[in-house]
Amino acid sequence: MKKRLLILGGTGDAAELAARASQIAEIEVVSSLAGRTQQPFTPKTGTVRIGGFGGAAGLAAFLLDRPIDLLIDATHPFAAQISANAAVAAAECNVPYLMLVRPAWERVEGDRWIEVASHSEAAKALLGLSQRVFLTIGRQELAAFAGLDAIWFLMRAIDPPALNSPVPNGKLLLARGPFSLEDERRLLLEYKIDAIVSKNSGGSATYAKIVAARELGIPVVMVQRPQIPDVEQVADVEGAIAWLKEQLN
Repeated sequence: MKKRLLILGGTGDAAELAARASQIAEIEVVSSLAGRTQQPFTPKTGTVRIGGFGGAAGLAAFLLDRPIDLLIDATHPFAAQISANAAVAAAECNVPYLMLVRPAWERVEGDRWIEVASHSEAAKALLGLSQRVFLTIGRQELAAFAGLDAIWFLMRAIDPPALNSPVPNGKLLLARGPFSLEDERRLLLEYKIDAIVSKNSGGSATYAKIVAARELGIPVVMVQRPQIPDVEQVADVEGAIAWLKEQLN
């Protein structure tokens, strides 16, 4: 009898995990994507569902009704609400639960980071600091910067912002990583960027902008990660696969 694994995904790590887990004969994979991006990292193996669950109670109902034997949260490090819901639902349903949390970026010599706790704090940090900002926080948090009329923003996101949502003054680039160091350096120079706002997402896909900023002496307003549940965690897909195999013993 196979064990059914639910992966909360939408990231490259989650898609890779789904592919690797599907190769384990005793595992049946179900991936769930929030549906917030038009072109998510969609797993090519297993069953895929798109959409929310309706909070912790809805997720708990799904775990019981499906039923789900194992749960891995491989969502983005800033997807705080779904992670909180998953921890509650897994505990209520007594389903073994793991978080795959890619390590955060760490400041190294030459970095000029201004670390803030939220996007609203990031907006305040830009006052008097910059006139031309590279805003790399995705589309959902653009409104926090819409009132900074004295600043010009180069905004990069995977999808365009929702209609009628407040957007800062500037230019929107639609693109998905990974981005090369050469391209990031050229972008910063071409648009005369004098500050960057970034989430501390971790991983390699978008780290080149941090390296380029270091090389060019550009300050980075770094939004720190939200608090995550105190549950078992691994840092990569290999660790998640090892955990799965332990659950089968």
